[in-house]
Amino acid sequence: MVLSPHSSYPQSLAYVIRLHHDCASDARVFAGRVEHVASGRQFEFRSAEELIACLVRDAACNGNDSLERAP
Repeated sequence: MVLSPHSSYPQSLAYVIRLHHDCASDARVFAGRVEHVASGRQFEFRSAEELIACLVRDAACNGNDSLERAP
C-alpha cells in the first residue's frame, strides 16, 4: 500500500463555520460567521447562498480552484 503525501483536505481550504445562536433546524434564520483556518480571515453571512458565495470568493482570491476538484 502506498500512502499519498498530499492531503485530500488541504488546510488552505479549511474553514470553521459558526452558526448564530438563533439558528435551529426549524428556524428560518441561517446566519453566522465563517473563518478561513490558515489566514484567520472572517466573513459574516445571513443565508446559505451568502455562505457559499463567501467560500467561493475566498477560494478564488487565493488562486485556489481546488473546490471544483474536491471529491
